[in-house]
Amino acid sequence: MIHDSTDLPIWAAAIVAGLLLIGASLALIGAIGFLRLPTFYERIHAPTLGTSWGVGAIMLASMVFFSLASERLVIHELLIGAFVTVTTPVTFMLLARAALHRDRAEGDPIVPAKGSGRDLTEK
Repeated sequence: MIHDSTDLPIWAAAIVAGLLLIGASLALIGAIGFLRLPTFYERIHAPTLGTSWGVGAIMLASMVFFSLASERLVIHELLIGAFVTVTTPVTFMLLARAALHRDRAEGDPIVPAKGSGRDLTEK
């Protein structure tokens, strides 16, 4: 049985509120970075970190709240966190590789040539 949120102790409410504020702030920073950074390659970093860490803090807040409200350990949010942690960076890495391939095919002078230095597409 889940109790009302007003039944939470003040220390638990403070922890949940703090984690929610941290998570929302990190997600906001990621969104602002996405809007403000000039190139696609710079833009993919901010949402990756903001999403991963922001979701992590919100996930912890959810675990604390529902564990205390239902008076049992609730950890199924860890599965959500694992999926976000694994899929977000991999997705953005694949997007970066596709953009690099496209920019090289179009002959963009900003993108380094395939043989110069360490290449993202090399194994």
